[in-house]
Amino acid sequence: MSEYIFIRKSRNALSSLLHIFLNILLGVGSIAVTFLTASWIPGIILVLISKWRIFAVRPRFWLLNIKSNLVDLIVGSSFVLIAYCSGTELLPVHIILAGLYTLWLIILKPLSTEAATQIQSLVAVFLGTTAATLMSASADSIFLASACFIIGYGASRHVLVQSSEGKEDFTVITLACGLISAEIAWLCHGWLIVYMFNGGWVGNTGIIIPQLSIIITLLAFLFGHTYKAIVKRDGKLKASDILMPAIFSLLIITIVVIWFSKPIFDV
Repeated sequence: MSEYIFIRKSRNALSSLLHIFLNILLGVGSIAVTFLTASWIPGIILVLISKWRIFAVRPRFWLLNIKSNLVDLIVGSSFVLIAYCSGTELLPVHIILAGLYTLWLIILKPLSTEAATQIQSLVAVFLGTTAATLMSASADSIFLASACFIIGYGASRHVLVQSSEGKEDFTVITLACGLISAEIAWLCHGWLIVYMFNGGWVGNTGIIIPQLSIIITLLAFLFGHTYKAIVKRDGKLKASDILMPAIFSLLIITIVVIWFSKPIFDV
């Protein structure tokens, strides 16, 4: 019996190490192949291959699996697209993206606590809107609005489904979140502002953060906190429950829009 337990533990340890190695390979490899080929297609293919389990079932389950894995797909695709938009010159942002994607795959993604679920959704919103802005800045507004609809829908569904017992139907709420995200993206499309972090001994870091990403991420944070407060009070909401998060989110948005919207940052 003791030998059986030892063998089983050894296999579990080996399996865990192999899983970590494959995640590191995906995190670093997807960014590296995007940088080396100067194309986003190989990186996206690697991300899709890593999600082969989505299609390893009967076709009638594909849509449900896609919805369930939408946040992970958004995050993985966003890392690749941001790396592609960072150019073919090796910059600190490429290394940062590879490291963050690896940390996402190994540490954050496997977590299933309520706090982790909310963080996962916010990461998807921030990275997804960043990638969407960079990829569609010069395109028609329909592309950015459509991308933000999917991001808003997927992120809100991730929070609502993970925090429920699976009996509730959140279709209306998730679609509303998607539409609100799309509407904000459509309104901001005519004046897309990005913030570049360069200077000092580092030089060109390649780090670019769109104003739209900050706004939608803060609103998503406020939505998550509000929903959590409503659930905690059995469907009721007190103003004191969301007062501080609302003030924080709206204050940051106001500061960003009024004082950090100079044309020098305009896409």
